Amino acid sequence: MAASQIVQQVMEDGRNLNQVLDESLRKKSVWTPAQRAALQDLSYGTLRYFGQLEGLLSLLLHNPLSDERIRYLLLVALYQLQYSKAAQHAVVDHAVKSAQMQHVKVSGLVNAILRNFLRNQTQLLQQVVQRVEAKHNHPNWWISELKAQYGAASTAILAAGNQHPPMTLRVNQRRGSTADYLAQLAEQQFAATIIAPDAIQLEKPVGVDKLPGFFDGLVSVQDAGAQYAATLLDVHDGMLVLDACAAPGGKTAHILERATVDLLAVDKDEKRLQRVADNLQRLGLSALLKVGDAAQPDDWWDGKLFDRILADVPCSASGVVRRHPDIKWLRRRTDLAGFAAQQLDMLQALWRVLAQDGKLLYATCSVFQQENEHVIAAFLAQQKDAQRLHITLPDNSSGQLLPNDQHDGFFYALLQKTS
Repeated sequence: MAASQIVQQVMEDGRNLNQVLDESLRKKSVWTPAQRAALQDLSYGTLRYFGQLEGLLSLLLHNPLSDERIRYLLLVALYQLQYSKAAQHAVVDHAVKSAQMQHVKVSGLVNAILRNFLRNQTQLLQQVVQRVEAKHNHPNWWISELKAQYGAASTAILAAGNQHPPMTLRVNQRRGSTADYLAQLAEQQFAATIIAPDAIQLEKPVGVDKLPGFFDGLVSVQDAGAQYAATLLDVHDGMLVLDACAAPGGKTAHILERATVDLLAVDKDEKRLQRVADNLQRLGLSALLKVGDAAQPDDWWDGKLFDRILADVPCSASGVVRRHPDIKWLRRRTDLAGFAAQQLDMLQALWRVLAQDGKLLYATCSVFQQENEHVIAAFLAQQKDAQRLHITLPDNSSGQLLPNDQHDGFFYALLQKTS
């Protein structure tokens, strides 16, 4: 029942899944680790496959439910029956008992719906894929947007958005080599592969407390796609560097692991900026941290021009929906224009604090061109002293990384201030 309440708050109140889940878990301090993990799986899983589950429920219902709480209870139960290893009779029994606690009169209906699903599961699954949202587990506008941009490749992008994300580590090169850390993982019987100079992908996710030397700063958890930022920024010892939207600090730390620089990390959220401080402390790194809005540098800038700027701007997060499945259901098509306007404002503001011949790396975790190529094109049309530099990513793209089994979706554009 707790999972259905979480999903309902996300879908009806538009609340962030992680925030709602954290609040729920704080109230359940006596729960075992296994119970807490189960609640997380049910919440994430139901939202990951929400399109399909909604479609299945509509096929099973002859009349609308009068109580939305029962609807979400059924959606979570359908997720368990379709995707979990829980015993079917236990799932049905638990759902019926939960329904009785909410609304005694509908417990028989809940029992009938779930047993009908089990009897006709194959046929229902064949029927539901005729519905676009159910087939791809993304909202219709999202699907049509990707199809317009990527054509046939959109199918793979949508499929990647429904996968469980890989767990990738970033090795702190100040504490040891990637090869050495891979050997430490092997000693602990963790199967893993080096997929980038600083990146190791684990075959199976594990808790950070199980990782050798994690609390001593040997390694961090960071997607391989996000790790390209520090490399592309082309940072060298002695430079003055700005990370303009720094929280939670993964890219900040990676820059400092690669070069000895004076780095200012700015973020408008004071609580999230504390996470940057915590990460740096664990890794044995230091930077100047300031609370501030990247679009308002006059409030925090001391007048010294930066050699390098990382502008990891707010975006739709459409490239990381497998990590945050609530995003695809909470975003609206109209949000893209709002993000694009905000991103362009930040670019223009940050350009003023970049030194002559300095470089700015524009980054998003989005796969929508409206936030990526369109923003860069608009900026270059207005800013005559800006030049876009060529970059090459592992998939031979010039800036857009699409999500796959090794990394999430990201966009990068490297700009240089010319005379």
